[in-house]
Amino acid sequence: MEIKPILPEKETPAASESAENLCYKRYRMEIDGLDCMYVKYARVWIPDPEEVWKSAELLKDYKPGDKVLQLRLEEGKDLEYCLDPKTKELPPLRNPDILVGENDLTALSYLHEPAVLHNLKVRFIDSKLIYTYCGIVLVAINPYEQLPIYGEDIINAYSGQNMGDMDPHIFAVAEEAYKQMARDERNQSIIVSGESGAGKTVSAKYAMRYFATVSGSASEANVEEKVLASNPIMESIGNAKTTRNDNSSRFGKYIEIGFDKRYRIIGANMRTYLLEKSRVVFQAEEERNYHIFYQLCASAALPEFKTLRLGNANYFHYTKQGGSPVIDGVDDAKEMVNTRQACTLLGISDSYQMGIFRILAGILHLGNVEFASRDSDSCTIPPKHEPLTIFCDLMGVEYEEMAHWLCHRKLATATETYIKPISKLHAINARDALAKHIYANLFNWIVDHVNKALHATVKQHSFIGVLDIYGFETFEINSFEQFCINYANEKLQQQFNMHVFKLEQEEYMKEQIPWTLIDFYDNQPCINLIEAKMGILDLLDEECKMPKGSDDTWAQKLYNTHLNKCALFEKPRLSNKAFIIKHFADKVEYQCEGFLEKNKDTVYEEQIKVLKSSKKFKLLPELFQDEEKVLSPTSATPSGRMPLSRTAVKPAKARPGQASKEHKKTVGHQFRNSLHLLMETLNATTPHYVRCIKPNDFKFPFTFDEKRAVQQLRACGVLETIRISAAGFPSRWTYQEFFSRYRVLMKQRDVLSDRKQTCKNVLEKLILDKDKYQFGKTKIFFRAGQVAYLEKIRADKLRAACIRIQKTIRGWLMRKKYVRMRKAAITIQRYVRGYQARCYAKFLRRTRAAITIQKFQRMYVIRKRYQCMRASTIALQALLRGYMARNKYQMMLREHKSIVIQKHVRGWLARVHYRRTLKAIVYLQCCYRRMMAKRELKKLKIEARSVERYKKLHIGLENKIMQLQRKIDEQNKEYKSLLEKLSSLEITYSTETEKLRGDVERLRASEEEAKNATNRVLSLQEEIAKLRKELHQTQSEKKTIEEWADKYKHETEQLVSELKEQNTLLKTEKDELNRRIHDQAREITETMEKKLVEETKQLELDLNDERLRYQNLLNEFSRLEERYDDLKDEMNLMVNIPKPGHKRTDSTHSSNESEYTFSSEITEAEDLPVRMEEPSEKKAPLDMSLFLKLQKRVTELEQEKQSLQDELDRKEEQALRAKAKEEERPPIRGAELEYESLKRQELESENKKLKNELNELQKALTETRSPEVTAPGAPAYRVLLDQLTSVSEELEVRKEEVLILRSQLVSQKEAIQPKNTMTDATILLEDVQKMKDKGEIAQAYIGLKETNRLLESQLQSQKKSHENELESLRGEIQSLKEENNRQQQLLAQNLQLPPEARIEASLQHEITRLTNENLDLMEQLEKQDKTVRKLKKQLKVFAKKIGELEVGQMENISPGQIIDEPIRPVNIPRKEKDFQGMLEYKKEDEQKLVKNLILELKPRGVAVNLIPGLPAYILFMCVRHADYLNDDQKVRSLLTSTINGIKKVLKKRGDDFETVSFWLSNTCRFLHCLKQYSGEEGFMKHNTPRQNEHCLTNFDLAEYRQVLSDLAIQIYQQLVRVLENILQPMIVSGMLEHETIQGVSGVKPTGLRKRTSSIADEGTYTLDSIIRQLNSFHSVMCQHGMDPELIKQVVKQMFYIIGAVTLNNLLLRKDMCSWSKGMQIRYNVSQLEEWLRDKNLMNSGAKETLEPLIQAAQLLQVKKKTDEDAEAICSMCNALTTAQIVKVLNLYTPVNEFEERVLVSFIRTIQMRLRDRKDSPQLLMDAKHIFPVTFPFNPSSLALETIQIPASLGLGFISRV
Repeated sequence: MEIKPILPEKETPAASESAENLCYKRYRMEIDGLDCMYVKYARVWIPDPEEVWKSAELLKDYKPGDKVLQLRLEEGKDLEYCLDPKTKELPPLRNPDILVGENDLTALSYLHEPAVLHNLKVRFIDSKLIYTYCGIVLVAINPYEQLPIYGEDIINAYSGQNMGDMDPHIFAVAEEAYKQMARDERNQSIIVSGESGAGKTVSAKYAMRYFATVSGSASEANVEEKVLASNPIMESIGNAKTTRNDNSSRFGKYIEIGFDKRYRIIGANMRTYLLEKSRVVFQAEEERNYHIFYQLCASAALPEFKTLRLGNANYFHYTKQGGSPVIDGVDDAKEMVNTRQACTLLGISDSYQMGIFRILAGILHLGNVEFASRDSDSCTIPPKHEPLTIFCDLMGVEYEEMAHWLCHRKLATATETYIKPISKLHAINARDALAKHIYANLFNWIVDHVNKALHATVKQHSFIGVLDIYGFETFEINSFEQFCINYANEKLQQQFNMHVFKLEQEEYMKEQIPWTLIDFYDNQPCINLIEAKMGILDLLDEECKMPKGSDDTWAQKLYNTHLNKCALFEKPRLSNKAFIIKHFADKVEYQCEGFLEKNKDTVYEEQIKVLKSSKKFKLLPELFQDEEKVLSPTSATPSGRMPLSRTAVKPAKARPGQASKEHKKTVGHQFRNSLHLLMETLNATTPHYVRCIKPNDFKFPFTFDEKRAVQQLRACGVLETIRISAAGFPSRWTYQEFFSRYRVLMKQRDVLSDRKQTCKNVLEKLILDKDKYQFGKTKIFFRAGQVAYLEKIRADKLRAACIRIQKTIRGWLMRKKYVRMRKAAITIQRYVRGYQARCYAKFLRRTRAAITIQKFQRMYVIRKRYQCMRASTIALQALLRGYMARNKYQMMLREHKSIVIQKHVRGWLARVHYRRTLKAIVYLQCCYRRMMAKRELKKLKIEARSVERYKKLHIGLENKIMQLQRKIDEQNKEYKSLLEKLSSLEITYSTETEKLRGDVERLRASEEEAKNATNRVLSLQEEIAKLRKELHQTQSEKKTIEEWADKYKHETEQLVSELKEQNTLLKTEKDELNRRIHDQAREITETMEKKLVEETKQLELDLNDERLRYQNLLNEFSRLEERYDDLKDEMNLMVNIPKPGHKRTDSTHSSNESEYTFSSEITEAEDLPVRMEEPSEKKAPLDMSLFLKLQKRVTELEQEKQSLQDELDRKEEQALRAKAKEEERPPIRGAELEYESLKRQELESENKKLKNELNELQKALTETRSPEVTAPGAPAYRVLLDQLTSVSEELEVRKEEVLILRSQLVSQKEAIQPKNTMTDATILLEDVQKMKDKGEIAQAYIGLKETNRLLESQLQSQKKSHENELESLRGEIQSLKEENNRQQQLLAQNLQLPPEARIEASLQHEITRLTNENLDLMEQLEKQDKTVRKLKKQLKVFAKKIGELEVGQMENISPGQIIDEPIRPVNIPRKEKDFQGMLEYKKEDEQKLVKNLILELKPRGVAVNLIPGLPAYILFMCVRHADYLNDDQKVRSLLTSTINGIKKVLKKRGDDFETVSFWLSNTCRFLHCLKQYSGEEGFMKHNTPRQNEHCLTNFDLAEYRQVLSDLAIQIYQQLVRVLENILQPMIVSGMLEHETIQGVSGVKPTGLRKRTSSIADEGTYTLDSIIRQLNSFHSVMCQHGMDPELIKQVVKQMFYIIGAVTLNNLLLRKDMCSWSKGMQIRYNVSQLEEWLRDKNLMNSGAKETLEPLIQAAQLLQVKKKTDEDAEAICSMCNALTTAQIVKVLNLYTPVNEFEERVLVSFIRTIQMRLRDRKDSPQLLMDAKHIFPVTFPFNPSSLALETIQIPASLGLGFISRV
């Protein structure tokens, strides 16, 4: 396809238009056929002076010919939009809402400026997304805020991903470049451009960081760190603060990062362009000089900088002109430290660094040099001028010489040389030129040294270049710098346009689509205007060569050459010293002033010579030594790279004898050549574009200025990309995606099996103009606006379907409502009619009842009247008859009364006479009785007053208040008794009266007796009067007593009531206190429980963290071990190359293995120095960190080995010493040996006796298991004490016997003389033969002695415990006495309390007593349990010692000894041979065992045909046999070989899941066997008696258990890595992209960046693929017999990987954050949960690892509008971090028009509610995280003796024992 450029000289009118107008007109031509879209409610964009573009809505349909559009703005204002009468162009249409916020701008249906601007704004402001694709361009908007999107987790997430699969990111561009470099074998370039402050440097740094992280370093020199370390240096010397940016790059740079064949970083190279030297001597307002100057001034107080004589930045002229020496938030002193560290890392020594700082300080002091004018043409410097003195001291030059040449210059002619003074102005300019020249050379020198430090040591295979270059610039005053910058941007824009055009062409050719020529704006005319012959640069160089050339003459030449001849060149109306160029982005007016001076860049040669002559400062001449040797810019450097572009300087005069033209090149010429080289490099690579946009000029975070953004979009070529895309077919769909999206527009008969044909048939019906689309091989291509048209048809169809559904549902609802209402009406009618009928019946009943009532009432009235009349008649009759009867009765009564009166009168008269007589008699009797009663009363009073009364009063007072009631009762009884006495007195008085009557009769007879009677009567009367008086007094006293008793009773009752009230109050207070105490106790308990739970959780977390840290260390150790093995293999290879015949085998290596835990590592560490001695000259460079770790590990292992070796040497010395002592003993005669054999027999018998006693003791203990068995005084306790006593007695006896034996041996030693005869020799042979008996006796004696000592120590401990118990009993007695006393005191106190309080106190006391007793009993129980455990432990010790003695004695008796003892033959009992669960093998067969059982074993056959864990059982049975033989060397060798064999297998086949699973299962089973048969009580609980007999007897393999546990952890981690590698490719496709529920997710346009299709193709992973893989994993693990708990942990880890990878991709993919995708995810998760239920793994914790993913899916589906929704989201998403929640809400994208976007205010509400949540700020989950693994003990019920070894294993050399 050809390119049809638009030349300015031709007739095309577009040549005179800007790119903006051209783009807009092209778009108008493309949408001419979309007039049908301008209907009512359609939304359009209209121009706006403030917002650039505004959205509006059509109020009525547009019809061709209308001149005005009726619009309504978004704020509700109506507007009439007038169309251009000439062009009648309609305003641009707005894209559907579902396309707003797309990742790729080319996915928009309408491609124009307002759509691009709006999409960027929505992504930047609403979604906080700063990156957006625009075809092949990544648009990056500076957020002016630190974002958490550049961490290691983000880099890992983008690594290996397709560019269209993830959200736009600088890492995606870097990954695409890295991938294309590896795939296409072609160099790549990343071109980062933009305005100052747009973020170019930061983007370039992140790209380099990505390469450094992903690729790593090929060598051990950490080149990637050096590449990143070059940034601080270049920023300090090349960046400065400007009005637009605090860290603006004032130079362009192109960094080539080199890679080797394995695509690892090996080096880098940097090229720089156009350093802004003028900033060194001048800064505008609010700007700064380069950072390095301010860093030096901030560090002036450092000791090493004292000689530089620096001060504050405001002191120096070159740093104070801008008036802004400080940047907010930047510490220049700290930045200086970073700069120095970076210099050190890049190999710039401290001396060179100080040299650099001296030069920079000299530049600052040079700027303070002042000149004094002598006249208009000359000037001078004051003598001993301090700034110049300091400058000369720092530079090492002569003061007078430098001062002279700063004020003079040399002029050379053909014959003579003149020295001419210069004016003050020229001197200042010369000073500034010198400063700029020094700084430029220093800058180039530093760049050279950085490149040397980054230079690759090996051959470079490919590279990726990162170009960080200035963007298009236009200011109020534009000079030479802006001209060069815009010239470079014109070149880059041309290259960009060509590349975009080429990509479009390749895409169409690939799809075999014909397309017509596209006119696009080609900026070649503008480039020709600048660089062609007689162009601006050519004229500038020519003017610089003229002797009297000036800016004005150059401007006139420009006008004469180009004005009115080139449409891109203009002259300002009001200026003759400026010109205008129409660049691709905008018109720019350049001021000609200063062009010539800056282009020539003149510096006086004499000043340079003075600096070169410096003898004291060696660095200074180095800056200028290459000045005369500048290479041609078109030639290459010797290294094959293009030379570094420097801002070269043209000296005043060439060196004598050499008139090099190259040395006279101007700045513009050099810049043009370097730019050509850059373009050649870029054209030879595959470019990737990053366009940085500055959203506002005030550096406000996330603030979008539409005017500034549009200006930059036009300048950076984004709109040009859009226009080129829109000119062809910008929208592209695959056939499957089109079918999935627009299936709703097809009828069932249109759907064919061939998707391509189906799409063709449908499109022909939907879009009649066939030019609007094209069918490619795999895609359908649409012109601009056609997707929006299809979306409109689809939306209309869906809307119609929705209306129909709504209509049907509403009709159904209304019918249901009508039926329900009709049914209700019928029911109401039925009830109303029934009510009316009931009311009528009630009326009839009431009418009938009324008649009945009337009848009965009338009858009642008549009967009442009749009865009244009858009653009246009867009453009259009765009255009349009564009156007559009464009259008759009265008459009869009067007669009778008269008779009665007569009778009574007569009787009365007789009675009156009788009463008179009787009264006289009675009076006499009374007088006498009164006299007698008075006497008796007096006696009673005397008795009462004397004894009884006071006695009773005293008794009442003694009884006190509590007996008052009884006293009152007694007084009442006394009163009654007195009454009884009074009645008795009356009776006595009556009897006396009778007597007196008799006396009266006798007195009548005798007068003396009468007189006496008279006297007695008088006395009796007196006594009666006294008695009456006393009676009255007694009654009054009784009354007072009763009153006092009543008062006391009342007071007592009142007191009792008060006490009762107080008691109730106390009870309530007590209940309240008890309740409070109970509540407080409950609260404390709950708090403690919560704290306990929290502490438990924290401890568990700490334990898991520690376990994870330990397992990570194991992982690191295994990695280092593998690295060490690789290095060792390489070293072995290097050793074996010159000596092929001396290759070392594995057997020689294994023979030197250590016997301790890390034997293989120790051996390798020991062998390494020996093997590395010879090939020392061939050593490869090592990683220092790795070397230090290995060295530290080797040191630790050597120390451990040395300590173990010392211990072994000490043991060997003891053994040799003992052996020497035995050898020193002379031979003993036969008699003494016989005596010793007898002693040995006695010792054996005693040993058997002890064994029997021990058995009895065990039997006694096993008979009863109660705690009383081991208590003091129990039978078992007494048996043990008796045995210990007997043992101690026997010990004393044996001691005496030993002393006797020793004395006999000494005496016989003295008696024996050495003999040299043959007979003596035979005797000596016999003695030597029998010396073994002595050794045996000594061994037996030593064993018995140790046993006795042990028993003695146990006895002492028992005695101590007994004494302690006795003391405790005494203490208990004392405490009981104290308790008794306390009880008595409490009893005495309780007796004084009221009854209720007494009962309560007694209950409280009883509770306290019972509690104390309970605590005491618990303490006693614990003590008894301790005693039982102690005794059991002692019994075990006894049994073990006795068993050791028996085994030692049996082993020490050899067959020769049995033959040589005829006196006492030993009978060895034989048992019938039975299989004991052990396997025997020979030592030399160990390697064969490891080879057949481990190295060459195929897991598949073993897992299917044999029992699980068979290799582990076989290895353990071999270990058992070695333990049975007490062969520690064999045990160590076997275990070490086993561990090393497993490691070799896993290293060889570590990527095979079955192999790793098989050996993880067998390693765990081997570990469980070592625990199960270790003999430790905790591991023997589930063993059978037979299994307990198979326990290990001689060796404690706890250390090897730890080694095996570490090995199992390493295998587990390797298993997880294998799982991750297998599952990783499936997860995203199966969990996110595949539509498990077909038709739910809608496919949106993808743009140029192809997204992975969500439709399952062949080879695409689905959820079923993941579940099948999980089934495969689970079945393999079950077949291998892996522990169920371990399977659960593996499943949990698998589900965590699935959840983490899925969630991370969801957080980085905007296209996946929709409601329908949330439903897909939840369905997929439910399928995984169903799988867990099927496998009975719901309690494995795997489901919990999916909780973040589940909550993210729920977040996509819940409502997101109101505050209630926000509260629900905050409470629901507790497993997601705040950053993740906000990210999902920002990414949420509607797929259909019926969904709504999340409002920014709602996201702010969520953030406010979650601001107090303390969670990790990390956005992504750590997908590489491995949970700490544990191996719970799982004993086997399989009996070892039942295991059969199959012949297929090839283990015929081992035998069963």
